[in-house]
Amino acid sequence: MAPPVTTMSGAADAHLLGGVAIVVGSSGGIGSALHQRLSAQPRFRAVLGLGRRSSPPLDLTDEASIASAARHVGELGADVRLIIDASGILHEDGLSPEKTWRDLDAAQMARAFAVNAIGPALLMKHFLPLLPRQGRSVFATLSARVGSIGDNRLGGWYSYRASKAALNQFVRTAAIELGRRQPAALCVALHPGTVATSLSSPFVKAGLDMQTPDQAAGRLLDVIDRLPPGSSGGFFDHRGDPVPW
Repeated sequence: MAPPVTTMSGAADAHLLGGVAIVVGSSGGIGSALHQRLSAQPRFRAVLGLGRRSSPPLDLTDEASIASAARHVGELGADVRLIIDASGILHEDGLSPEKTWRDLDAAQMARAFAVNAIGPALLMKHFLPLLPRQGRSVFATLSARVGSIGDNRLGGWYSYRASKAALNQFVRTAAIELGRRQPAALCVALHPGTVATSLSSPFVKAGLDMQTPDQAAGRLLDVIDRLPPGSSGGFFDHRGDPVPW
């Protein structure tokens, strides 16, 4: 199955005109909406969706597939101006958020860290070097407010919280190194809010600011557009407000 790639033309953000945009996890709820929005805007020369069913495939738990996908992108011969990692796992068969430390399980914790922290870190390893040395470019990964240590007042959800906190540290650390190589490039973590997807649906409570995937994608892209110089290594919500570490 070929990855969804859309060629684009027309007026665009001067920082990003003519480059390539990449959405990792483009088959998921938010990832699909991000890919559709980017494809409908005349901002990039090409929009590329990557995931386990794309060609080449990209599996966050398989570094070889990440490296192969990065080589494929590098061979396209165009500047990579935007990379959005829309991957993440909260629950699946045999994995659900822990309510108490009595629920902690080593295999479940390892699975959460593999997808939510280690996989995105390996994306940074192989994809950040593709960002051009000159001009603005952005690597953004979807984190979660519950990964904030300073904002944790309810407890629970041990593995998800800890894996997203680890992701935030990877972002912060990678941003420092990226700044030495590509001063205009940004590496950030974004909290998308509560979105009506399969990831959040079992845990939605009344009264929450629920967004559709398309609404969330629009807000996230707006935040990315408005990121100022010097914001690399930051953690921002879908309104653009900083989230405490």
